[in-house]
Amino acid sequence: MCSLAFLWACDMEELPKATVSKEPVFRTETGLKMYTNSFYNQFPAYTVRYTTSYYIATNEVVKYLTENGFSAEESSGWDWGTLRNINYFIVNCNSPAVPARTRNHYLGIARFFRAYFYFGMMQRFGDLPWINRPLEVNDERLYAGRDSRTLIADSIKADLDFAIAHILKERDETCSTITRTVAAAFKSRVCLWEGTFRKYHTEAGLTASADAWLKEAEEAARLVMKAGYRVYTADGVERSYRKLFVTQKPVSDEVLYAVTFDGKLGVSHSGNRGWTSVTFGLCPSLTRSFVHTYLRRDGTPFTARAGYQTTSFIEECKDRDTRLAQTIRTPGFTRISGGEAVQTAPDYAYAITGYHTCKFTLDDTQYDNVDICDNNVPLFRYAEVLLNYAEAKAEQGTLTDEDWKTTIGTLRARAGITGGLDKKPTTPDPYLQSRFFPSVSNPEILEIRRERAIELSFEGFSWADICRWKAGDAATKVWDGIYIPELDVPYDMNGDGKLDVCFTLNPKPQKVPGVYYLYVGKTLENGANNNTQLADDGHTIVFMKDQKRTWNDKLYFHPIPANDLVMNPALKQNPGW
Repeated sequence: MCSLAFLWACDMEELPKATVSKEPVFRTETGLKMYTNSFYNQFPAYTVRYTTSYYIATNEVVKYLTENGFSAEESSGWDWGTLRNINYFIVNCNSPAVPARTRNHYLGIARFFRAYFYFGMMQRFGDLPWINRPLEVNDERLYAGRDSRTLIADSIKADLDFAIAHILKERDETCSTITRTVAAAFKSRVCLWEGTFRKYHTEAGLTASADAWLKEAEEAARLVMKAGYRVYTADGVERSYRKLFVTQKPVSDEVLYAVTFDGKLGVSHSGNRGWTSVTFGLCPSLTRSFVHTYLRRDGTPFTARAGYQTTSFIEECKDRDTRLAQTIRTPGFTRISGGEAVQTAPDYAYAITGYHTCKFTLDDTQYDNVDICDNNVPLFRYAEVLLNYAEAKAEQGTLTDEDWKTTIGTLRARAGITGGLDKKPTTPDPYLQSRFFPSVSNPEILEIRRERAIELSFEGFSWADICRWKAGDAATKVWDGIYIPELDVPYDMNGDGKLDVCFTLNPKPQKVPGVYYLYVGKTLENGANNNTQLADDGHTIVFMKDQKRTWNDKLYFHPIPANDLVMNPALKQNPGW
């Protein structure tokens, strides 16, 4: 990792000792291909894919959301070595020995990855220095200040436009290379982010240009929608959604690009641990408030039914959007143990709110504690493109019933929902509005945000969405869990006839064999606050009730790391830090 002031330490002009010059790389298509393959390292290796969110509870509160819990001294990410590698390629990919069309193809890939790099940096830090060449030790740009947001955003878009125009391949059935369709999908993501940021962050003074960016998002999404992709439905409403995340080979009907693995080649990961192990990862679990946003199968809000607030776990899982049962363990969920399918309840040692995630988990328990998982991780999906298109049009005020049908309606139909598929909504859902987005009254936008959160849950979008919508306060919502009808009563949580869990205020209860006892009192025996308590109603689980999360608008951007400001004071610190 290299700070901007020390880019020369990552000198991409230093050639392998077996090579006498850079010519063997840039004079052949093979060389260009091998070089650009290094750019794919920007993509994340397999991790439990979630970010700070308004609907995910974790077993620790990130310092970033605690009052005075984070500082510029702890900040990181101001690293520029990746960019130097890309820029070196762009500057040197000019040999006439390679046909111009071929050179432009690989330049398109390089500029895609430069856009990818800069977009991540812009989301994290805001204004940035725009660097489009490899810098030398004496280059004055090393100690220059940051350029304007408009320059950075326009430059990102220009890179993506070049990629869309020059990358030769439209689709890749292996979902493992950048195509012009992937570039268009990414452009729709970038332009939607920038358009909504400019609309809602009025303090930036860029609201007048918001619609132009939203229009670009719409048009980029439309390019993908014309490329022959579709929402995958071949495995029916009960299985199609989750299949996207548990197969080794990406489902190329819907997935544009994925990080792939192959256990036979020894290329695997430990993904299951992140969703099943108490000691590995942060135990990410959905909150009850968010679970209640999943619609009923008839398309009506779950929260419109009388008494929803006191509905038990088994009852609240019935007759819902099937993505709920494909995202968390619900009654009837099975895993494979010793070659046999076994009904499996939520594990309350892991599921801190009672809602145990299964979206990315391989069902065979043999994968749980070893590094042999080989399911793919989609990074670009057609479903996201449909959501981008719908939101861009709704934010412009141009969403039609036909648009709704082909985007939100299509995604909900895949989830088994039967009502409200053909016409956009006309009245806002009061629960969704009051619980998460009190400043939004547009019913189309509210429903698209509902759909986006459900469809893309745990895929790493939530924090960016919060920031672009200027809805940071949503990240401080209570981490509520399941409703407990009675304490000290063992419950069968998955309907298999076996008692699974008992919630108690007694730290030393008389236990029934095979039942997991979860203590929900306020304090532990050592006097410390208990993380898992009851809400004031005496029935609802609340996790980390005593560890408050706070919001300050400075959190929309990370601070520039203190060390980098010392090396280059011209960067100046982000407001509030």
